[in-house]
Amino acid sequence: MPRRPRTPNGSLVADTGRTRGTLTEHSATGGQRARQVSGYRHGVPASSAVPHRPRVLLLRGHQANPWELRPWEQPVIADRFDVSYLASRRGWFDTSSLKLDRRSVLTLRDLAPKGALGDLAVRLPGDRYLGLRAKLGEAEIVHTQDLGYWYSMQAARLRPKLGFKLVTTVWETIPFLGSYRNVRTRSYRRQTLAATDLFLATTERARTSLLLEGAPAERIRVCPPGVALDRFERAADHAPHPGPPLVVSPGRLVWEKGHQDVLRAVALLRRGADDREARSAAIDVRVQIVGSGPEERRLRAYASELGIGDLVEFRGFVDYAEMPTIFAAATCVVLASLPIWSWEEQFGMVLAEAMAAGTTIVASSSGAIPEVTGPAARYFSPGDWPALASILRQVAANPNDGVVKREAYERSRTFSAEAAAQRIAQAYEALLGDRPAESGAA
Repeated sequence: MPRRPRTPNGSLVADTGRTRGTLTEHSATGGQRARQVSGYRHGVPASSAVPHRPRVLLLRGHQANPWELRPWEQPVIADRFDVSYLASRRGWFDTSSLKLDRRSVLTLRDLAPKGALGDLAVRLPGDRYLGLRAKLGEAEIVHTQDLGYWYSMQAARLRPKLGFKLVTTVWETIPFLGSYRNVRTRSYRRQTLAATDLFLATTERARTSLLLEGAPAERIRVCPPGVALDRFERAADHAPHPGPPLVVSPGRLVWEKGHQDVLRAVALLRRGADDREARSAAIDVRVQIVGSGPEERRLRAYASELGIGDLVEFRGFVDYAEMPTIFAAATCVVLASLPIWSWEEQFGMVLAEAMAAGTTIVASSSGAIPEVTGPAARYFSPGDWPALASILRQVAANPNDGVVKREAYERSRTFSAEAAAQRIAQAYEALLGDRPAESGAA
């Protein structure tokens, strides 16, 4: 999403990429902490005394962003917990819209030169928060993400010394273990697995991957993320842009996001060559590619070679606040992700957003995509661009499929920021011993 995951060797591969599953909750007794938390339930003090709100610190390295952290703004968390997040000087995303306590922190990367030279300088020793121990202060819960990140490793090392509970959100859906990680991230994984008190898997597929990684089942909850649905629902009332059908292909411009397959499908439609048994009428479908990345020049040249350069618009990086308008104008959103050895689509935040906006979704069956969208999307096998062309022709002929749109709307409720906040708050309370363990999704 939105996120930019790393491969097991530490290199960036893509930006970000579910439904409820069966799980067993890990409940840890918290002594004095448990008594403090139990004095404050659902935002209402249990006594006239000022309630104690356990301090939660979110660690995301340079990846803190408003779309993932939105649930922590919700009252169901904010009224029960004192939440802050660490923001590095070289953060990849603008977090100024977040209504959370922002705590600035230096990292090793912040001190290195900008550009490739600085990246290389940090790659050798590995990035680090500087002075993290002091920043953790009185945190009772430290919440990081994924097994192979340097900041997860740092939190894992400090946990025995400072006594906080460690929560790790896991997006990864491929169990790399040690064999498919580099020397440094093998150590990160090992330390994070051992120190984490509670894993919050964003999908059932991520939960299954965690089991193979060696995480105990009783420490795993399935806890899908949430998006600000109201932003996208308001946009759903706007009529699509007039003219030929418009396909929006969001995601970082890298091979595994499949933008090239969208271009191939659109080229087939322009030639009327998408029907494998009989020639169909040629139709033009416009494409907006939303995102930036190293493949932009190649994709532009490819669109021209395919004879569809006039149909394709490259929007570059788009501010999150503009995405509802983009989805509202689209005939459909296409996520044509391709699995590679080091990555497959995880929880695609754009899928939840598109469902809330009432936009038709066409997607490959890569990774966790079917788990997220279920019957609210139309699917094709990864890399099957002729099948994608056929689906796009059907969507162009019937852009307002009410049945699919209703299914998408209902399904999007699961992924609201409010629903995600409730899941997170329940997980925190269970971890601190505020209520007994129970089975089911977080």
